[in-house]
This record gives sequence, C-alpha cells and structure tokens, in this order.
Amino acid sequence: MSAISEILKERILVLDGAMGTMIQRHKLEEEDFRGERFKDHPHELKGNNDLLAITRPDIIKDIHRAYYEAGADIAETNTFSSTTIAQADYHLEDAVHEINVAAARCAREVADEMTALEPHKPRFVAGSIGPTNRSASISPDVNNPGFRSVNFDDLVKAYGEQAESLLEGGVDILLVETVFDTLNAKAALFGIEQVFEKTGQRVPVMVSGTITDASGRTLSGQTTQAFLISLEHMPLLSIGLNCALGAKELRPYLQVLDKNAPFFVSAHPNAGLPNEFGQYDETPEDMGRQIEEFLKEGLVNVVGGCCGTTPDHIRVIANLAANYKPRTIKQPASV
Repeated sequence: MSAISEILKERILVLDGAMGTMIQRHKLEEEDFRGERFKDHPHELKGNNDLLAITRPDIIKDIHRAYYEAGADIAETNTFSSTTIAQADYHLEDAVHEINVAAARCAREVADEMTALEPHKPRFVAGSIGPTNRSASISPDVNNPGFRSVNFDDLVKAYGEQAESLLEGGVDILLVETVFDTLNAKAALFGIEQVFEKTGQRVPVMVSGTITDASGRTLSGQTTQAFLISLEHMPLLSIGLNCALGAKELRPYLQVLDKNAPFFVSAHPNAGLPNEFGQYDETPEDMGRQIEEFLKEGLVNVVGGCCGTTPDHIRVIANLAANYKPRTIKQPASV
C-alpha cells in the first residue's frame, strides 16, 4: 500500500472512465460475446460485457490504453459483474475465475506497457468489484419485506472468489464500487480479508458508494456519514462516491467525506444525469468545470468518471487535476 499511498499524498490520481460507454461504441453482436470459447453456450450472451476480456481482449485492451493515454493513473478491470451471483443471469457461474483472471491480465498488460513508456508516471490496475444484482438488506418482494434473495455468507463466498481471481491476474488495488447496500460491501470486505489471509497477499482496498437520488442516501437508506461510519473500522486506502449522480450533485456528499473520512477520498461521477433516452449528454468541458470545484476545495485524492464518460472526459479531468493539490486527511469531526 505504501507506494500508492505516498503518491496520493503528493498528487491527485486519476481514475479511468466508463467501460460500458466505450464498449457500446463497437456495436457488438452475439458472436463477439461468444467467441470460440462460448460458441456452444445454450443461453444468450449479448450484453455480458465482462466476457469480452476472453472473447474480444483486443477491444478491452484498446479501451484501457485510451484511458491511460488520456491521463488516467488507474484503470479498472472489466469485471463489474464478474461474481457467480451476477453471472448466474447468463448461466456462467463456472466461468467466473477465468473471466476475472483474463480481465485483470488485459489491464495489467496495458498498464505495464504504459509504465514502461512513461516511468515517471506509473500506471495501476484496480480490480473492479461491483455490487451484484442482489441486496442483502432489501427484499425484492414488496409483499414479503422479510425475504432476501441473497444472504451474507453467499456474498462473502462470491466476492472472495472474485477477489482471489483478480489477485491472480495481477491487480494492484481492489475497488469495491457502486455500493448501494452497505451490507453487501461489508460482505465484500470480509471476503477480501479472508482471501488476504489465505493467500498471504495484500493490496490496497478502495470503497466507493453510490447516492441513488436527491434524498442523499444509498438505496439501503444510509446517509453519506452513516455509510462512512459503517465502514471506517476497515483499513481502507480510500472511500468515495460514484455513479447515479453527476459531479454537481455529488459535491455536497463529498464534502461530508472530506470532513470526516480518515482515509483518502475518491470520486468518479457520471457525465451528468441521463436524458429521457438514458444517454449522458454532459461534455468533457462541462464536467471538467464541475469537477474543478472539487479540486479547488481540496475534496479529493482520486478523481475519474463513471457512466457516460470517455477518454475525452478523462483527458480534461487529468489536465485539471495536475494543477491542484490533493486533499489532506483531516482529524474527523465529532458526530
């Protein structure tokens, strides 16, 4: 952890932008997702972006390269849905290890290539661990509020399997992101800790939650401060917020983390709010102006983009971030 921690004290690190947004530009068909490896799979696979690390690694590597060239210091692996729980939708639970290792190696290869070209700017790989499509805290059945579609132990197992595979693939960081349910995040962190103890290998862990609407709460009902308090006992590299909101809307919640977090703080907002067609219209320049407010206030140590962002967005963000000092970890305010 020390190498990344030391860099974070010196400058703001830039995270990459959206993977899905870039994949959509390729207008891929079913055959792209199947490749040779899954050509006889009995279920439809189109839209399962995580498979592309195996079937179209050329596309995934090109996306990583584009973000690194735009100024990103950290690229996330293409593994947002690479747990057995999420892959069950495609009946691909047995392929989870292979998907995670392949995705980590795609990013690792490009990161090492870019670091060799620019040794003064080392590139890092963050293993992306998404929230899964199930909640340990909320019932999916409005008529049965006590029902749960997944339990804590199932999540621990699934997250642990993913984390171990990402480590095998060579990631520098594990990023538990887009947390809408803090109990899911706790399961992920517990699973990760079990893997660290099992393998004897430790890497820094980042956590990033998501504020789901104007109420300023996560989907499981926590305020930003409650989210922080629930996780601050863990030895995290950083805590932050991503997705759901644009930079302008995210700012007041980052201010809460800035005042109270005993870790570094990250932010990777969407390119504004989606329009009526679900598209993100915010230009790199517009997003850059809003993110510059984070930088002026000294709110962040890591900054990047989520849904709708592209290398053009990251280039603007990286150029801005180079002009500002990183956030200094403060003594937490009394609560």
